[in-house]
This record gives sequence, C-alpha cells and structure tokens, in this order.
Amino acid sequence: MELGGTTGVRYRTAAGRWVLLATVLGSSLAFIDATVVNIALPTIGEDLGASAAGLQWTINGYALSLAALILLGGSLGDRYGRRRVFTIGIGWFAAASLLCGVASSIELLIAARVLQGIGGALLTPGALAILEASFAPEDRSRAIGAWSGLGGIGGALGPFLGGWLVDVADWRLIFLINVPLAVLVIAVSARHVPESRNPEAARELDVAGVILGAAGLGGLTYGFTAWPVDGPGSPPVLAGLAIGVLGMAGFVLHEHRARHPMLPLTIFRSRAFTGANLVTFLVYAANGGVFFLVAVNLQVVAGYSALAGGVALLPITVLMLLFSARAGALAQRIGPRIPMTAGPLICAAALVWMSRIGPGAAYLTDVLPPVIVFGLGLSLLVAPLTATALGALDDAHAGIASGVNNAVARAAGLLAVAVLPLAAGIGAGSLTDAADLAPTYRTAMLIGAGLMAGGSVLAVLFVPGRLAGGR
Repeated sequence: MELGGTTGVRYRTAAGRWVLLATVLGSSLAFIDATVVNIALPTIGEDLGASAAGLQWTINGYALSLAALILLGGSLGDRYGRRRVFTIGIGWFAAASLLCGVASSIELLIAARVLQGIGGALLTPGALAILEASFAPEDRSRAIGAWSGLGGIGGALGPFLGGWLVDVADWRLIFLINVPLAVLVIAVSARHVPESRNPEAARELDVAGVILGAAGLGGLTYGFTAWPVDGPGSPPVLAGLAIGVLGMAGFVLHEHRARHPMLPLTIFRSRAFTGANLVTFLVYAANGGVFFLVAVNLQVVAGYSALAGGVALLPITVLMLLFSARAGALAQRIGPRIPMTAGPLICAAALVWMSRIGPGAAYLTDVLPPVIVFGLGLSLLVAPLTATALGALDDAHAGIASGVNNAVARAAGLLAVAVLPLAAGIGAGSLTDAADLAPTYRTAMLIGAGLMAGGSVLAVLFVPGRLAGGR
C-alpha cells in the first residue's frame, strides 16, 4: 500500500523501528493490563470488600466492552484513519486507567474497567492494521513477527510486574502505570506513524449490529454472573438471560439482512473457518478459566504471595515464545489438523493435573510440571489455529477473518469467567475464601479439561488435513 507517495517504511530503518515501538507498546498496554488484574484480584477483593460477582465483573466489565466493540474498532480505523483511531484508543485507555487507579469502590472500578475495554477495542485492531498498512510488502511478515515476539515478552513481564507492584506497593499502580506509557505511545504515533485508510471501507457503520451484539453478550454475562447469588428463577437472572438470547438472535438476523454488516455471515460457508472458530471458542473458554482461577487459587488456597502467583504461569508464555513459530512451521508442512487435535488433548491432561493444586502446594513438584505441559500444548495449538482461521478465507477477507477470530476468543474468555464459577458450584461463596474456592477451582479445572477435549474433537471433524485459502 502506498503511503504518501512511497511504498511503505522498511523494517531495518529508524522509521520502521518507531512504528514498531508505537504498536508494540500500545497493544501491550491492553494485553498486560488483562494479565496483571488477575494477579491483583485477591488484594482488590479485600481492599474494596468485593463479592465473588464483583471480582468477576472486574474482569468481565473490561472483556465485555472489548469483545462487543472490537469489530467496530477495526471498521472505524479503516474508515477514519488507523493511526487516528489507534491514538484515540490509547488516550481513552489511559483516562480509564486513571479512573481505575482512583476508584473508591468495586462499582466504580467495574465502571472504569468497562471504559478501559472501549479503549482496548479501539487500539487493539489498529496495531496490526497499522503494521500491515505502514510497512513495505516485503517487510510486513518480519514486522508482524517482531510485533508478536516483543508483545510476548511484554506479556511475560506483565504478571511479574503486577505481582511485584501488589506486594511492595499498591494494586492501584497496576492501572496508574499505564498513563505515562500511553503518553509516550501517543507522542511517538503522532510524529512517526503514517496515517492510512481503506478507501473501499463501507460508508455506513453497522450501529444496530454493535448494539445487538453488546446486548447479547452483556445479558448473558450478567445473567450467569448473578445466578449463584440470586438463583436461577430470580427476575434479574431471567431478564438478563432473556436479553442475552434475544440480543444474540437479533444480531444474527440483522447481520443476515444488513446491507453493510459488521459480520458478513457468508464467511461461515467455509468449513475450515467455521471449524477453526468453534475450536477457538472452546479453547479460549478453557484458557479464560485457567488464567482467571489459577492465579487466584495459588494465592487464596495455596498461600502464595501476589508476586509468586504472578510468575507461576510465566513458563507458559516462555514456551509459547520458544515453540509457537516452530509449531506454525510444522503445521505448514503436515497440515493443521494433527497439531490442532493433539494440542488441546495435551492441555486437557495438564488441566486435570492442575486441578490437584491445593493447600501447601510446592511450586517445583505440584505447580511447575502441569504448567509446562499446558504451555507445550498451547504452543502446539495456537499458531496452527490462528493460521487456519486467517487462511481459510481469501485475501480479500483477511481483515474480517482476523477480527472475527479475535472477537470469538474474547467472547469465549468473557463467558468463561461468568459461567465457570457457576458451573463449578461457587454458589453464594467467595473467591477470596479458601474453603469456598478450593472445590470450585478443582471442578473448574476439570470442566476446562473437558472444553479442551471438545476442541480436539472439533478439530478432527472440521479442520482439513491441508488448508487451501478461501475454501
């Protein structure tokens, strides 16, 4: 794509490094924040007197607005300018982070987290789109690979940083630290990131689709989160679930009829694309439960500090950094079906093992081995899964394929945090009380293992042995 009369910035130039700096730091803000909040949940619960539902909404408030609006964020960037929307998202995210850092109650914190998610929905799709539009065609793959690798390092440091801040300072700093970083990203973007648009982007925004999708996800999330305390027959739960079901049904019907749909349903005619997203939903639902509950369980039940709980899952990120690219190359040689079948089964075995982490668990013998197995399973799975979701459609639909797969993953994690504690039997108990959490955690890990096994079955049924684009 030509930008200002050139063919794009080159990878090994100062201009290319500035673009990478802005996109890596910007996308890392949203990713790191999601991981460190999990670490801080027990401390937040004690400080603000939050119930189990309040802690769930601290995660879900962010995830809900992000999942509901991420496709819209990509569309806005295509239409109004990717740098502009990315920068607005960074500023919005920083302002919401400041509100999180000064929140005096769990209700205010949840509201600020919802605002954070809106900022995340604006900046997250913009980072990858900026790389695709800014770099010369021959350098795009290297730039995206560098962005992924550097972002992975940021993700690896996130739990360590979050745990350290919670232990030695205050949980509020995990939000306040975003503000100076956001100022840096905005300054670099304004000076060094070229603007780009999609001249073929639809002139009309699918506002009705956004509203219906948000209502569907929000209703389901509220209904399942309120269920343990209010009971399945209570009016708030029934109303929430009804709004959720009607909203999702209305979303599908509207997207089928809309002239400019946010989600063109014709893309699901591809068996491989549909299968990849079904696998994504089950796998990321399991992941959402794992990363939500393991860090909390290690602190509340096993007695770990926030720092120790934060770094306990670090080997997963390290293994993915080391082996994901190799797994992608393997899938390119032998096809995606085998790694997408084996990876979830390995993860399922690891989750069964993790379910045994309880009081007095020793890290080297009780925690680290299943964490390593889980990391190896994800390393085998994630790259082929992403490649299948993106490669199942032709190049003209690459953007929507990426957006849909990202939205599916986010929605799965959102619903998992709402549903897993309910399905695991938390009832009216507390996620910060060891007696309540221990049995809930154990059951939730076994449910997660079942979800992973289901993903493996779907891979066998839907994912082709060899992938041909657009089919």
